[in-house]
Amino acid sequence: MKEVLLHRLARLLCVKSLVTLALTAVFAFLAFTGEVSQDFMTVYTVIIAFYFGTQSERKLQSGVNGQ
Repeated sequence: MKEVLLHRLARLLCVKSLVTLALTAVFAFLAFTGEVSQDFMTVYTVIIAFYFGTQSERKLQSGVNGQ
């Protein structure tokens, strides 16, 4: 159990995850203050789509290789 937690924490600390978490925090702050611009929303959407798209692709690849 402890090893799984450490592995998940290590994966969370990769650069891609840190950028995504920081950008999400900025988005939450801007949404709370009502200052979200269309440009920021576009950039945020592209980065989030890339992040989850690469995770999905990785899962598909490992599923194909695991069979």
